[in-house]
Parts: sequence; structure tokens; C-alpha cells
Amino acid sequence: MVETFDKRDVISEVISLGATVLLLTVLSTAYLATRGQDKNGVAWMFAGSALAGLLSGIVLALFVLTTTLIDMRGVFINVKPSLISLLTLKQENLTLGIVYLIGTSTVTGLVGAVLYRTPGRVRQALLIAFLCVLTLGVMQELLRVTFSNIGFLAQLIKSLYEKNGLSVIGAAGIFIVTFTLTLVWSFAQSPVQARIAGLSSRGQFILKSSVFLLLFAALFFIPKALDNIYIGEVLANVGLFILMGLGLNIVVGFAGLLDLGYVAFFAIGAYTVGVLTSPERGGTLNFWEALPFAIAIAVLFGFILGIPVLKIRGDYLAIVTMGFGEIIRILVLSDFLRPWLGGAGGIVGIPKAEILGFQFAGPIEIYYIILIGIFIVVFLAIRLKDSRLGRAWMAIREDEDVAQAMGINLVWTKLIAFAIGASFAGISGAIFATKLSTIYPQSFKFDVSINVLALLILGGMGSIPGVIIGALMVVGLPELFREFEDFRFLVYGAALVVMMQLRPEGLWPETLHMRELHHEHAPPEPASTDSIPAN
Repeated sequence: MVETFDKRDVISEVISLGATVLLLTVLSTAYLATRGQDKNGVAWMFAGSALAGLLSGIVLALFVLTTTLIDMRGVFINVKPSLISLLTLKQENLTLGIVYLIGTSTVTGLVGAVLYRTPGRVRQALLIAFLCVLTLGVMQELLRVTFSNIGFLAQLIKSLYEKNGLSVIGAAGIFIVTFTLTLVWSFAQSPVQARIAGLSSRGQFILKSSVFLLLFAALFFIPKALDNIYIGEVLANVGLFILMGLGLNIVVGFAGLLDLGYVAFFAIGAYTVGVLTSPERGGTLNFWEALPFAIAIAVLFGFILGIPVLKIRGDYLAIVTMGFGEIIRILVLSDFLRPWLGGAGGIVGIPKAEILGFQFAGPIEIYYIILIGIFIVVFLAIRLKDSRLGRAWMAIREDEDVAQAMGINLVWTKLIAFAIGASFAGISGAIFATKLSTIYPQSFKFDVSINVLALLILGGMGSIPGVIIGALMVVGLPELFREFEDFRFLVYGAALVVMMQLRPEGLWPETLHMRELHHEHAPPEPASTDSIPAN
């Protein structure tokens, strides 16, 4: 992995991505070793951090020495001279390289202690600025291709980059600008939020409407401005997962019903459109005529799933819904339904969506259908969340017994949650079918449900903006880093683990979930009565 990443420089001829990964590993180890050492004093903190860095360097140095004594390539084929050169900081003298390696690791460990001792706002600004430089350094090829048709952006990118990475001046400029803006916003955030909260109802409505229109305009014109098929494909895939995430957010985030078979409704929507529109399956409808049927059948199956699980909670509910998803997949593959659903061969020849003769053929055109669908579904989700039904879902999520005691009809409320969530997945599946013109059972595996659930957890359970952020992180980023092969999933998985440790409520959490996961947001406990004398 390190050798693969070493082919890309973050800062041209200064530091590669491979070296950055190594240093980040040492820095993370030292930072974790520093945490919790406040009570032992500053000296102990720096000593522990330096020791963590020193030990990391010694481990790598022992590995390098082992490769000089034993031919390890019979077992580890990637232990190449280029890897050893990277670990020894490209020094020709092995001893000097090992000394540099241990020294660099120790100094990096000390940086972890300095970072821990830095005030919170400054530390946050430093981390964001560093991540911005790292991201722009890694995505240089994508940025160059994406913005090549936009004159001023093309010139700006050309000034920031050299042949294989950011220039030193470009990296420094990005770091300073990002650090300054982040730090200024950290001080201005509370006054700005207080001023917005102090606006009248009319003023808040105008502000929200303006932001909404600007966001819609930006999302509408971005694909046309970029005119890049690859970016359009990535945005379309992200949009499909946003639609599914918004549906699962109602079931899991609002109502607290863990559904691991959600991909079944996605498949139902796709196969319904395929059967009704594909000439090879006797379909005679167009996409827009088949879409209501896809939604209706997904809703029907949502009710069918909901009925047998009404009395089930927690892990048992997850197992039953997972079984439902597998049942749908097996039925699609069965010989019994092969004349209609095509079995393992799937359905081909699904026509593209059309409006007044204009065909939504490419990913950029499909993106606009998805975008309109997202705005409609987001509007519905917001209205549902603030409605009487939405409050009933949240009451069920917190405690079913108490909700029932307060007069909430558990049967009807749960069924509605499954049905509405299924309808959103049906919309996503219908668009997916017309996007590819071909659907196969392999596209509806269990891991689709896991990815949708992961984006909910990553973005924030019950949070509508969190669904969008989560989809960008879970679906968008791995696609943008495809050039790094399967290693991108390794780094991405490690990032998920770290984030769940540091921010378990998600990137854009719902207020209630944030209170539940952080004690500092919880209401104070009642005072103890142990010292009150008995009468």
C-alpha cells in the first residue's frame, strides 16, 4: 500500500502520499498515547508521545534490518527495494537511513503531544487545513481533468500544481487560507447563529428560501459547467444512495426499526420498471408510466414486510429483515420467475426516460432526474419529521411501551414507516433501471443495505443533511480515489473506525442523538438525597 501511494506526491518532490501515510500512522499513535496523560503533567505527556514515536520508528527499523538478513519476497512479494528506500527516507547509506527513520518518527511523536496541547479551535483549524492540502494533493489529476473547460479555474489549478503534486507555494497558500478561514469561522459561528435565531419568522423563511435556491442553482449548473461524464456518473451514484438513505432514515433514523433487507425494495423498484418497460419482457409502458407502479409495488411489499415484524425488536428485527432481503434476491434468481424476471441473466433493453422527445441517456442527464427526485423526497422527509406522524415515529424509537401508553397505534405507525421508506427505495431502483438499461441480480446484494446503513451512521442517524453528507463520504470518495485500487477501501475503512471513535453521533448529527451520545449535552442528574436526615 505504501509503495502504491508513493507514486503520488502530495507536495511535488517534497513528500509523497506513501510517506504521509507512514507519518500519519506514527502521529496518530503518539496522539493516542498522549490522551489521558494530563494528570501526570506536561513532561509525562511529551515523554509518552516521544516514546510512542520512538518505538514506531524502531519497529520499522527492525523491519528494514530484517529484509537485509532474510529474503522476505518469497512470502511478502511487495517487499521491494523501492519500499526499503521509502522507509529509509531514500538515503543511500542504510545506517544513516535508519537513523533518519527513527529520528523522524520520534519528532513526529512529539508533534502529537504539541497538537494535543494546542487549544481546541487552533487544533481544529490545523487539522482541517492539513486535510485540505492532503485532499487537493491527492486529487490533482481529477481536478485537472474536471476543471479543464473552466478558464479561470484551470489557470488557478495550473498555478497551484507542478508536474506531480502541489507546489510548495501552492500548498502553503492553501494551508494558510484554509487555516485562517476555519479559525475566523470558529469565533464567528456562535454570533452568526444567534443573529439568525433572532430573526423574525419571515426573515428566517427568506433566508432559508434563498439558501435553498442558491443550492439548487449550484447543483443544477455544476454538471453542465464541468461537462465531465465521470463526475456525472459519480454524482448519479451518490444521488441514488441519497434517495435510498432518505428512505432508510425514516425506518431506522426516525422510527428506530433496524432494517438490513432494505436492498429488497431497491430491487423491487428496478425490476418493476424493467418488466413494464422492456420490450424483451413484453413491456409497453415508458419510464414515467411505470414509475408509479414501481412506487406502489414497493409500498405494498413494505406493508408485507411490516406485518410479520410488528412484535419484533432490536437484533431479531434486523435478522428478519435481512432474511427478507435474501428471499427477494433468491426469488429473482429462481427458475419459477425466470420467464418474467430473467433469472441470472436479468432484464435487458430497458428504455431510457424521455420528456418531449429529449432522452435522458447519459449520466449527466440522469443526474437531473435524480436531483429533482432528491429535492421532492427531502421536502417530504422534512414535512414528515415535523408532523404528528414523525413525532410518533420518534416516540416509538425512544420507547415503544411508553409510546403505546400515550395512545400511539404501534401497528399502523410501524407499517407506515416501512411503506414510506420502501417507496423512496422504489424510486431509486426505478431510476437505477433506466440509468443502466440493464439490471442483474448481482446488483442487489446484501452489501447495498450495509452501505446505506453505513452512510446513515456516518452522516448522523435521523438527520436529513447527514444522509447527504454520508452518501458523499461512503459512495463519492471511494469512487474519486479509484486510481489507488483496492487500497482505497482499506484507508476508507480505517477512517470509518477512527470517526466512530471520535464522533459517534455522525458528521451532521441530529440534536437528540448528539445529546444521547455525549454526556456534556445531557441534563444534570438530580441532587443526591443521601445527606438528608430522615424524619
